[in-house]
Amino acid sequence: MDISIIVPVYNEEESLKELTIMISRVMKDYSYAYEIIMVDDGSSDKSWSIVSEIAQRNSNVKGISFRRNYGKSAALQKGFELASGEVVITMDADLQDSPDEIPELYKMIKYDNYDMVSGWKKKRRDPVTKRWPSKFYNRTVRLFSGIKLHDFNCGLKAYSNDVVKSIEVYGEMHRYIPVIAKWAGFKKIGEKVVQHYPRKFGKSKFGIERYFKGYLDLITISFISRYGRRPMHFFGLIGTLLFLAGFIIACYLAYQRFANQVYAMTTRPLFYFGLLAMVLGTILFVGGFLGELISRNNVERNKYFVKNNAGFGKNVSSGQINRQRETSPAAKEQPRQERQTSKNKKPSQEVAADRSKSEPTKKQKTATQKKGEQKSEFVQQQNNATRNKGEIKSDAIKKESQQNEPQKKQRSATQKSEAAQQQNVATRPQEGQRNETSRNTTQRGRKKKTDAGKLNEK
Repeated sequence: MDISIIVPVYNEEESLKELTIMISRVMKDYSYAYEIIMVDDGSSDKSWSIVSEIAQRNSNVKGISFRRNYGKSAALQKGFELASGEVVITMDADLQDSPDEIPELYKMIKYDNYDMVSGWKKKRRDPVTKRWPSKFYNRTVRLFSGIKLHDFNCGLKAYSNDVVKSIEVYGEMHRYIPVIAKWAGFKKIGEKVVQHYPRKFGKSKFGIERYFKGYLDLITISFISRYGRRPMHFFGLIGTLLFLAGFIIACYLAYQRFANQVYAMTTRPLFYFGLLAMVLGTILFVGGFLGELISRNNVERNKYFVKNNAGFGKNVSSGQINRQRETSPAAKEQPRQERQTSKNKKPSQEVAADRSKSEPTKKQKTATQKKGEQKSEFVQQQNNATRNKGEIKSDAIKKESQQNEPQKKQRSATQKSEAAQQQNVATRPQEGQRNETSRNTTQRGRKKKTDAGKLNEK
């Protein structure tokens, strides 16, 4: 993708459709592959409904809506995370910045190799209450940062994709994106005069308090950029100087007391200045130690951006930038099959190197053969040991069986005698019944004979 255009939106329902039409016209005239990312920063009007309606009609328009108002810096940071174009353009939604400036900004980034290009509203269409404080503010930032720009806070800017993936914008730091980019190592920062138009709809969303916040943020940026990774160099130096000054004052007062016999030292203001300097110096020195401990436990303390390399491959030269690109939505939208095939494809030199690595040398072959012989001998020894153990176990089992044979015979004999006794007990009642039946039959036969004899006698 050629261009990603990020538009922070906050209560700009009247200008969104017109802005989209203007951007789409310029992109079609120059045949750019583009996307428009509109970030709704918790608008209270119908801005989000209009953004979603435009996104349904135009596939190049995408929208994000925050749950509440986080500020312009948060909207830009979210847009930077989602942007996938080679060149990233930021512009406001109030129609004061013209999309016709985009092609020139794109050329400066793409062909002139600028890391960042900031717009310069040379003829501002704003009231005097905004123009004069802005000039004073820009001069101050130039002195602090050393970046020669006339308009740091212009909403129309162009970045290379590497810049937006390397910086982090939070709080009210969107005014100092050039300073943050320079701190990240992107030093080729340019400027272009752009047309500035009066606001058509709505009112400005920033008040007088932005000037006070701006200077506080400037102090924060300048301190973090210089001493963010080495806070002891700042706090420790000042603390040491203060402590030494207080110690010298204490030594002087002690000399006056014991050498010159000067009394009432505690009533002199110099005594309290020395004491205060020693206490403040100690506090600042301890603060430097605490800052070092905090920075040591920071996850990003060893995060460095590598520009180029020789002989390490693409992953090292890209540093953190390529990691962020892999996690970007554009990389996630690619099909898995294409990514797998691209990973499996290797150049011819790499394939030849892999083959040469896979072909073993004679020394490697002999070493592997020796290792195989040693392994086979070790396995045979283990098998012999297991066989000997098995034979010993079988002999012990045989001895135990021989010792248990007479016991088994006695048990079998007792079991047979018990079974015979049980059989005798069971057969005795049957024999008694048989004897009784035989007795009855004999008695009956005798009676019949006597009866027959009697009949014959008669």
